[in-house]
Amino acid sequence: MISIKKIFQKAFLLFLLSGFTALAALAQKPAYKMFREDGKKVKYEKMLEAASEADIVLFGEYHTNPISHWLQLELTTDLFEEKGDALILGAEMFEADNQLIMDEYLAGQITEAKFEEEARLWKNYNTDYKPLVRIAKENDLSFVATNIPRRYANMVFKRGVVSLDSLSDEAKSYIAPLPLVYDTSLNCYKQLMGNGSGSMAKSPMAKTAIPSSPMGDTISPKSDTIKPMGDTISPMGEAKMPMASKSPIGGHGSINLADAQAIKDATMSHFIMEYWQPGKLFIHYNGAYHSDEFESMNWFLKRANPDLKIITISTVSQDDIEKLEEDSEGKADFIIAVPSSMTQTSR
Repeated sequence: MISIKKIFQKAFLLFLLSGFTALAALAQKPAYKMFREDGKKVKYEKMLEAASEADIVLFGEYHTNPISHWLQLELTTDLFEEKGDALILGAEMFEADNQLIMDEYLAGQITEAKFEEEARLWKNYNTDYKPLVRIAKENDLSFVATNIPRRYANMVFKRGVVSLDSLSDEAKSYIAPLPLVYDTSLNCYKQLMGNGSGSMAKSPMAKTAIPSSPMGDTISPKSDTIKPMGDTISPMGEAKMPMASKSPIGGHGSINLADAQAIKDATMSHFIMEYWQPGKLFIHYNGAYHSDEFESMNWFLKRANPDLKIITISTVSQDDIEKLEEDSEGKADFIIAVPSSMTQTSR
C-alpha cells in the first residue's frame, strides 16, 4: 500500500514539474506566429492545406527576413511532396531576360558557377533563393523568371511608361503586353502617386482602346514630366519599402513611380499566366507589397482569369507577435507576424 506521505511527495513533484513547464513556456521566444486574414491564429498545416488546393500562391516576403525565406522553403518542399511535377516555381528576384540562362542551368547545360556568374542575382541569392532554385533543379521543375528587367522598370520611373513604346519587339517580349492598363484607385498605387485620385490608367502613346471597366474612367498619365523621387526605386527596380514602413514612400510620389510598380506587377502576372496550366500549382515569391491587400498582382491575375483560385501570404513585423496588429488584418489569406527584433539577411 502506498503511504500518504509518498502520495503527497508525488503530488508535490508533479506540482513543481507543472510549474517549471509553465515557466519554460513563458520563457520561449517564438520566431513567428501565423494568422488568418481576420486576425485569428492559425497553424502552418492550414496554410499548407489551402495552398495545395490553389492555382496560384503569392508568397509575400520581406526580402531580408529569414523567417520569410525559411517558410518559403518549407512550404515549397511540402507542396512538392503533395503536387510533384504539377508544381511550378517563379520569383520576382529573377528577370525575364534571364529565363534562358535559368533553363540552361536547370537542364544541366551550364554549370552552377556559370549560371551565378551570368544571371543578375540579388546579393542575398545564396542564402535566400538558391535553396528554392535547387528544389527546381533537383526535381526537374520549372522555375520562372517573372520580373521585368530592371533597366526597363527604371526607364518607366525616370521617363514615364511612354518610354517603353520605343523598345524593340524583342525587348517588349520581356514585358507584359502594352499598353499598360491598371486600376489607379487601388490603394497600392494611390500611395505611390501620393494623391487620392484613381481610375484606369494607360500608356499615353498607346493606340489600343481600353475596354470599359467598373474600376473607373480611363485616364492618361501625365507623360514623363514628373521628376524621379531620388532613390525611391532601388537598383532592383522596385519601390523601396522598409520593413516597418506603413507607406512605401512616406506620402510622396508620382505617376511614374506608380507606373513603375504597376509594370512590375503586370509583367510578373503575365509570365505566371504564360506558364500556369489548369491542374498545376504555381508558387511565386515576391515582395509583400506586390500582393498585399489582394491588390497589385492579384488584380492583374484575376483580370487575366477571373476563375483563378489565388492564395496570398504576407509577412509583417511587430514588437509583440501574440496578437496581429489591427492595421495588418486583411493583408492576405495568411499573415506571418515576425518579431521586429529578428535579425536580417544582407542585401
